[in-house]
Amino acid sequence: MPFAHGAAGPRAPAGMGDVPEPCPQAPLAVLSKVELRVSCKHLLDRDTLNKSDPCVLLLMQTQGQWMEVDRSEVIKSNLNPVFAKIFTVDYYFEEVQKLRFEVYDSHGQAGVGTHDDDFLGGMECTVGQIVAQKRVTKPLFLKYGKFAGKSTITIISEEISGNNGYVELAFRAKKLDDKDLFSKSDPFLEIYRIDDDRSEQLVYRTEVVKNNLSPIWEPFKVSLNSLCSCEEKRKLRCVVWDYDSRGKHDFIGEFFTTFEEMQKAMGENKGYWAAMFRGRGVPTSGTGPGVPGLGVSRAGPQAARVPVPQVQWDCMNPKYKIKKRNYKNSGVVVLLDLKIHRVYSFLDYIMGGCQIHFTVAIDFTASNGDPRNSCSLHYINPYQPNEYLKALVAVGEICQDYDSDKKFSALGFGARIPPKYEVRGSQALGTLCCGTGGACQTPGAVVGGAPAAPSPSSLQVSHDFAINFNPDNDECEGIQGVVESYQSCLPKIQLYGPTNVAPIISKVARVAADEERTKEASQYFILLILTDGVVTDMADTREAIVRASYLPMSIIIVGVGNADFTDMQILDGDDGVLRSPKGEPVLRDIVQFVPFREFKNASPTALAKCVLAEVPKQVVEYYSYKAFPPRCPRPPTPDPNLGSPQ
Repeated sequence: MPFAHGAAGPRAPAGMGDVPEPCPQAPLAVLSKVELRVSCKHLLDRDTLNKSDPCVLLLMQTQGQWMEVDRSEVIKSNLNPVFAKIFTVDYYFEEVQKLRFEVYDSHGQAGVGTHDDDFLGGMECTVGQIVAQKRVTKPLFLKYGKFAGKSTITIISEEISGNNGYVELAFRAKKLDDKDLFSKSDPFLEIYRIDDDRSEQLVYRTEVVKNNLSPIWEPFKVSLNSLCSCEEKRKLRCVVWDYDSRGKHDFIGEFFTTFEEMQKAMGENKGYWAAMFRGRGVPTSGTGPGVPGLGVSRAGPQAARVPVPQVQWDCMNPKYKIKKRNYKNSGVVVLLDLKIHRVYSFLDYIMGGCQIHFTVAIDFTASNGDPRNSCSLHYINPYQPNEYLKALVAVGEICQDYDSDKKFSALGFGARIPPKYEVRGSQALGTLCCGTGGACQTPGAVVGGAPAAPSPSSLQVSHDFAINFNPDNDECEGIQGVVESYQSCLPKIQLYGPTNVAPIISKVARVAADEERTKEASQYFILLILTDGVVTDMADTREAIVRASYLPMSIIIVGVGNADFTDMQILDGDDGVLRSPKGEPVLRDIVQFVPFREFKNASPTALAKCVLAEVPKQVVEYYSYKAFPPRCPRPPTPDPNLGSPQ
């Protein structure tokens, strides 16, 4: 079985003649981070006498340039490597973080080459795509989009952060079989998680203890998600090997266990830990039931230490058990210590299968101006997207990574719609506007880009219509589908007014309420409202926001144009708690408002970073309030976009 060490620190690949180091431990950090585990299959064989010696380089795009983040160890003579190196990257929900994985054939002391002959293939994706699917398997490509034979790369993501769940374990062994002729065995321990499809995922590999049949391995930390997918009964396979510098390690023995068995064996009360997995958390003081002397500090991460009797397993070699009549074991492995803490995070919910459903609502009031006029906020310039499109694409490109079907609801308000400009949603009469996003002037409307005098019998406005004109299905295929529907509907509608957004908020809230009744963390809703002026139904909007704060929903409002948006700040709870007209406060701060003009000269990603930065906190606040734990991780869903040649 191939072996390589998960080196931390220097990026130079480690040679197989060195003493292996343990897999890097999960750092305790406030920033949200993600672990990426890499394996490959069917790599190209670049060596003449032996098989390729693969190594993986991880690169991240920064300001348009690919920069190396880290690299794995080198695994000798293996076309199907499972790398022990765990890549750690900072995770930002509000950014598109582009990654590139490159696999090279290493040449010993010369390290990883950069010549074409050494390149075994690469694959590009985003951090968001990986965490949303949790497990991604895609083909490797050579330069110019050519497939690297049947080569594939698999990336598995796990979250690590100061708020994520960890278990700290410490093992030792006693009286292991001696596999060496002139010295004692050099044992190391590997722990594998057995997944639902019966495949095995390497969780941790300890350091090698030289010349010792009763080794004590260093304590290590792994996330609960990584260890057992937050399922106490999931089977674990633990294997002890005698290290060989040529990679041909000798099998000493194995045993099977579960995290539940570890806890019980260490004297834990089943109900106490079950409460943690149901999301109730660890008691903040006193001791756990049935756990003498288990104290938990009020400060810092919620953690529990178990200084109770040790437990051990027979380390078995199945071949010896069959061949040797009086065979008992090949040694024993002892669990010396177990420490755990658990708090759910945003990535726990995303990796558990929670989908982000994105809805955009666009202001089609007459104050936007004639769409055929270059001064209009709705003007379609073939060379430069307008502010509505810029905001839509900036936010939508982030959210699309977290919605498996890539279908987005697209709504409009403040206009009459074909065929007879029938009312859809609430009816409204009011002062009409014309011009380009300023104060109201002459009563009038814009029909297909031309001013038209309103008829007294037809002063009815739609405040929540589907811009694809399908009242039964307002979803569009991807962000590009939303863009196309927006551009297609402009010539067909009558821009009118006033600017009422409460009907849109209530419409999305009804869908979110249906989701709440499932009592699962399965879908969270983001409503992006793009408007060119202060809303005219402020009282109703405040009431709708207060109601929505009790639902799995966040609202982003982007002010387009040069209007005075001062009164809109009241909807953003940064300066105080938003209240309904009756004085009822919001349960959660779910609204983020920004004027687009503040980002006119910034990069396209700056707006998305600003308006989406609070969403992860809002998601966690809602599910914590409802006491909904993350769902069990769902099976990986294919994403054809990840497999396309770059």
